[in-house]
Amino acid sequence: MGQGDVGRVVRAPKTAELIATQLRGQVVRGELTPGQALPPESELMQQFGVSRPTLREAFRVLETESLIEVRRGSHGGARVVSPDLAVAARYVGLLLQISGTTISDVHEARAVLEPACARRLAERAQPEDVAALRQCVQDLAAALKAPEPAQLSALTYRFHELVLQRSGSRTLAVQAGVLRGIVETHTAQTVSRTLHSPGSSEDFRRLVRSFGKLADLVEAPDAEGAEQHWRSHMQASANKLLSEGPSDAAVVDLFS
Repeated sequence: MGQGDVGRVVRAPKTAELIATQLRGQVVRGELTPGQALPPESELMQQFGVSRPTLREAFRVLETESLIEVRRGSHGGARVVSPDLAVAARYVGLLLQISGTTISDVHEARAVLEPACARRLAERAQPEDVAALRQCVQDLAAALKAPEPAQLSALTYRFHELVLQRSGSRTLAVQAGVLRGIVETHTAQTVSRTLHSPGSSEDFRRLVRSFGKLADLVEAPDAEGAEQHWRSHMQASANKLLSEGPSDAAVVDLFS
C-alpha cells in the first residue's frame, strides 16, 4: 500500500447495491428483457437471503436508473423497462450544468459527431434507410402546411435520430443522441418562440431542402458529400438557434 493510501477508507458495497448489480447484469445480458416481470418479492428475498426493505432499496436503485418500474398493489411488482436515452441525457446535462457548460459548446460537440454519422450512413445505407429519411422529409414538408411547434420539433428530432441510429455505430449514435437530447429543450423553446416570426416559414422550407439533400447524398451514395453537407447544416442550424438567444447561455438555464 502506497503512502497516499494511508488512512483511506474503502467503503464496502451495501447489500442492496450488490443485489442491484446482479439484476442490472441480467438486464444487460438479456436474461431479463423489457416488459418482463421480475420474480415476486418473496422469491427474490429468499434467493438473495435479504429482508424486504433491503430488496426494495435495490429496486429503488434500478428505478433511478430507469431499468425497472415498480407498481404497488395486488397486481403490482417490478417490471423491466427499456433503457431510455433521455435518462443518460439528464445525467450528462447535470454534469454539464455543474461545470457551467454553454449551449454553444454542446452544439460544437454535436457538429463533430453527427457529420461522422452521416458519412457512415452513406457508406452502408440500405434502401429502407433511405426510405425512412425521405418519409421523414415528406412528413416535415406536410407539417409546414399547418405548423405546430411540437410537431415540427418532433419531426426535426426524428430526422437527426435516423442519421444517428442508422449510421452503423452504436457508440457514436448514443454519444450524439445524448447531446441531441440535451439541446432538445433549447430547440423546442426556440421553435415555439419564433414559429410565426417573419422569415420563419422560409427557414423551415430551407430545413426541408437540407434534409432532402442529405437523403440524396446518402442514396447516391456520396459519403464525403454527406459528411460535408451535414457539417455545414449543423453549423448553420447552431448559428440560427444561438442567434435567437444568448450564445453563452449555460446549460443549467435550460433545465431549471
